[in-house]
Formats: sequence, C-alpha cells, structure tokens
Amino acid sequence: MSVKIGISPIAWQNDDLPDITAAYTMEQALKEAREIGYTGVERGQRMPHDTEGLRAYLEKYDIALCGGWCSGASLVNDTATEIAAITQQVDQFIALNAPCIVYAECSNTVQGMQDVPVNNRPRLTRDEVLAYAAKITEVAKWMTDRGMPFAYHHHMGSIIESEDDVNWLMEGSGDEVNLCFDTGHLLFGGGDVMATLNRWGDRVHHVHFKDIRPDVVADVRANDRSFLDAVIAGAFTVPGDGCIDFQAVANHLKSIDYHGWIVVEAEQDPAKAPPYDYSKMGYEHILKVCGQAGLEIAG
Repeated sequence: MSVKIGISPIAWQNDDLPDITAAYTMEQALKEAREIGYTGVERGQRMPHDTEGLRAYLEKYDIALCGGWCSGASLVNDTATEIAAITQQVDQFIALNAPCIVYAECSNTVQGMQDVPVNNRPRLTRDEVLAYAAKITEVAKWMTDRGMPFAYHHHMGSIIESEDDVNWLMEGSGDEVNLCFDTGHLLFGGGDVMATLNRWGDRVHHVHFKDIRPDVVADVRANDRSFLDAVIAGAFTVPGDGCIDFQAVANHLKSIDYHGWIVVEAEQDPAKAPPYDYSKMGYEHILKVCGQAGLEIAG
C-alpha cells in the first residue's frame, strides 16, 4: 500500500486572511504545487464552486481533489438541518472522487476572529463533548452511507482543540467518525502528537503534516493573541522547518499500514515564507521521512 502527498493552497491563497496573499492566484498555487510534485490539492474557496467547473479546473492542472474543509454546525443544528446544509459539498466530493470531507465545528469557533485571543476559545466539558460526538456520529453515518468518509479536524480556536478534546470526541463517537490528524494543531493545542497518534491510529483517515515554531506559539499564548495573529506571526510552517519529529510520525503511519493522503497545510505570511520555496521544502522533507520509514509514495 502507498500514500499520496497533497497540499492545501492556503499558503498561496489564504481564505481567512486574503490580504496577505493578494499577490498570488489560485492558478499559481495549483501550477506550482504540481511542479513541486504534489499530486493532490484540498478544496480552496477561490476555486470554481460548481462541480463540473471544478473538475475541469483540476484536470487542467493535472491534480486531484484530496479533500477539503467543511464548516460544520452540528453543535447548534439538528441532524436533519446539518445534513441539508452540507449535502451539496458531499455530492460534489463524491462526484470528484475525493478521499474524505474534512469536517470541523465552526458554530462558535474563534479561529477567524482577529480581536479574540485563541486562549478564549469555547470549551466543553467531557460530558458535553461526548454528547456532541454522539450527535455528529449521525451525520457521519449518513455521509458514510453515501460513500464519502467523514474525517474530523481538531482545530485551534474550536471546541475540539486539546488532546483531551480529541480523546473525548473519539471515545464518544462511532467508527464512522474518522480523524483528520493534524500534527501542528495538536501540538499548538498542548497535545502530545505521538501519544494521540498511538491511541487513535486506527481512526485516522486523513493526515495534515503541519509544523510549528514553538517560540511563536509560546508568545501567542502568553500575550493573548488571536489565531489569525498567530498565523501572521509564523506559528505554523511546513514539515521540517519547525520542531515536530515527522520521522516518528511517518514510522508510526507505516506500522499501522496507513495508505491515505499526507497533506501539507501550513498557512504563513508569504512575505516571510515564499509559498513555492516553503512548499518545496515541506515536500522534500516528506519524501525523506517516508523513504526512511518505508512508506511507498504513489504518483
């Protein structure tokens, strides 16, 4: 079995901070990503929204759709309302043979609020997370029955951020709720990357290789900065440019026979971190650690 290497276009086209990437185009993102060697790209908001338009767009750049963000609101919606809200995206991803929907709760997240410290993110008790997990299991069952895997993205600023949050979510949900395992968000959230991967490896369906700069993260925490301020300051970076041991991650993925996508998702200020150069650095680091782990790369 082999893995595939994809990238989010967020380094070139940041949906939350469009001003910092105004000098770049989505066309440039796909062209350069493919030139570097990436074979897939996650859905970006500046791509065509209609299914056939998106299909033609991806085919033009010879790159696959390797997933994409879905803003969930299951915390406040009933199951029927939530399913109705995401049906169009699910149908599109099925039509385009995407590997999963990357689902995250956004009904009360602070991740897009530049005036709210990430430390002030909403928090649920264990019992509340367990109840939420049971609720999203119904959405995940519906999605899985349609033929589209559901991968939950734990994310800074949201109700599922810390290692405890992830543990409770996985404990309270059915097997249909897979995990989008994001190394950078987990470590930024104070979690243990390898302990979480060791515990929930059998639920991991999608992997984001994201590194962090610990000094920036420490400053963000100490000075009550927002998630978007953290992005601009350089809290995140590509694999191999921060502090995370991706060799250990790759070794474990090999041990559990992981055969999905490894996706680079590293939003930064392009004035400080040129997208092509950093995306190439991340790609080369993934090739290195996968090679040493014995993970075959497809494509």
